[in-house]
Amino acid sequence: MSAEDLEKYETEMELSLYREYRDIVSQFSYVVETERRFYLANAVDVQVRDSGGDVYFEVRMSDAWVWDMYRPARFVKNVRVITFKDVNVEELEKPELRLPEEGPFSG
Repeated sequence: MSAEDLEKYETEMELSLYREYRDIVSQFSYVVETERRFYLANAVDVQVRDSGGDVYFEVRMSDAWVWDMYRPARFVKNVRVITFKDVNVEELEKPELRLPEEGPFSG
């Protein structure tokens, strides 16, 4: 495989991964960024740890999706990440359920 073919393959995989992300993001409550990966999860616990003066983060996630184009199974039940770098956790906005203004559910 040539370098050009490899680059084309990686571009196609990134686009495919983005489409998958776009289709599933509404199923999750949190976006988590670590130094190595990007995750979607429904439960996140971040703990700051100290080991002999070295401070690191332990991040536990459940019901998660992992942004990694080389990983065939991106949906995972539990993830544990240990990192010395920053961790960013954002809660995703969920649009409220709204009933139609007209119809059988209208007041």
